[in-house]
Amino acid sequence: MSQPDLFRLPRKLWNAGRMTGAKAPLKPKHIWAIRQHLKSVGSKRDLAMFNTALDVKLRGCDLVKLRLGDIAQGGAIRQRSPIIQQKTGRPVPFEITEAAREAHWLERRGRRRDDWLFPSRSRDGADRH
Repeated sequence: MSQPDLFRLPRKLWNAGRMTGAKAPLKPKHIWAIRQHLKSVGSKRDLAMFNTALDVKLRGCDLVKLRLGDIAQGGAIRQRSPIIQQKTGRPVPFEITEAAREAHWLERRGRRRDDWLFPSRSRDGADRH
């Protein structure tokens, strides 16, 4: 059996002094400030993504996988739509509220059902699955 090294200093934990656990939700003043910033810089895609993320309460991995066919049918945006969560595999119904619609992103996104709702800004979405 080996004995502990009495002369070696104990290692500092990676999360020592950091807050752990669930983060506090955004306060209304923070949400308002983020929306104002996104509007002022003219980032319609990011504003629509932020508003949609607040509305649907999906994980980020599920949000970026949304396609036009998931939220629209026959050229009209649905009020409610189910999506299968990646982590749990369960269907989760979500609603697209007026805040997400007013960003005018959903209307100009595209016409094909398999187009990404929020395509990547850094690369073409053709190879992303």
